[in-house]
Amino acid sequence: MGIKAQLESDIIAAAKAKDKLRLSALRMVKTAMHNKEIDLKRDLTEPEMLQLLSSIAKQRADSIEQFRNGGRMDLVEKEEAELKIIKGFMPEQMSEKDVEEEVGKAIAEVGAVGPKDMGKVMKALMPKVAGKADGKLVSELVKKRLSA
Repeated sequence: MGIKAQLESDIIAAAKAKDKLRLSALRMVKTAMHNKEIDLKRDLTEPEMLQLLSSIAKQRADSIEQFRNGGRMDLVEKEEAELKIIKGFMPEQMSEKDVEEEVGKAIAEVGAVGPKDMGKVMKALMPKVAGKADGKLVSELVKKRLSA
């Protein structure tokens, strides 16, 4: 079952169960996907949906940090619950070791030799790790590998 179909099914289940928090989080994800589809004037592909979920999850993590710094534990709990729901739609995250292996393969694939080839490597690598690894981590590992 695709992400979109799973999302629709979970929205119906959450509505029937009267789970307001889950329903709210799922509707927020559905709205974000719908808005992205409107912007692109086409349906999202699975990798694009994973990328969108990843960015939503990152926004939640940033919000959690901000609320925690501001002493708003009530909002921290709400955001953490939403983050957990969102992560339920994402594949298991890759370990740093797995990401390093993918970076090595991508560098060999495009024949990168230095930092100036970072764009080529990232272009080849991101579709393979989208939603499975943090883009910041991927970027850092590519930069480190190409600088060595």
